[in-house]
Amino acid sequence: MMLECRELTKWFGSKAAVADLTLDLERGKIYGLLGENGSGKTTWMKMVAGLTKPGRGEILYEGHPIDWHDKAKIAYMATEPFFYDFMRVGDVGEYYEAFFPDFDREKYGKTTRSMGLSSEMKVRNLSSGMSAKLKLAATLSRQAELYLLDEPLNGIDYKAREEIISLILEEAGEDNTFVISTHLLEEVESFIEYAVFIKDGHLADKVNLESERMKTGRSLTELYTDIL
Repeated sequence: MMLECRELTKWFGSKAAVADLTLDLERGKIYGLLGENGSGKTTWMKMVAGLTKPGRGEILYEGHPIDWHDKAKIAYMATEPFFYDFMRVGDVGEYYEAFFPDFDREKYGKTTRSMGLSSEMKVRNLSSGMSAKLKLAATLSRQAELYLLDEPLNGIDYKAREEIISLILEEAGEDNTFVISTHLLEEVESFIEYAVFIKDGHLADKVNLESERMKTGRSLTELYTDIL
């Protein structure tokens, strides 16, 4: 098992954003992380990425307690913008290369160009769709093992969504794992393998979608409504 979360809990004041959450992730799979706003999805991702510490519980990576060596293999893409407005697209590549030893600058240049982003474009002038592409290009240009993508399809048009999904599928393989949080169920139903449902900080269910379709024929939207 690549990642194991055991009774993971995180409080903010008196509220548990994540509560006794136990979840396993296999290598080579694509997971959809689904739940209402405030259900704990982002908090869980940030704990796994090492950006915030659990209040209780444990995270195992490849069978041992996660450490900084393991966290270096995890690429997290936040929902909020994380580049400075004064940067150009080329500067973002330099920024990532300075922070992440596994960043592939050549791949970044090729990916941004294929998405219509020139190195001289300024971050402040990019549309929401182009900004989303830039964030994803930077994240996927890392040679990570676990990719955590928080709402990569949010607030962008249909064409941009298609391009982003295509890029994710190009990178997905047997040696890495993707976790994608989203509210756009119909957009991800065709390619996610497991749906992980989070409610009020708890794991409500984890469903193998292919097995579920064979057994009940329920769509992802129907599962979402039934479970949450």
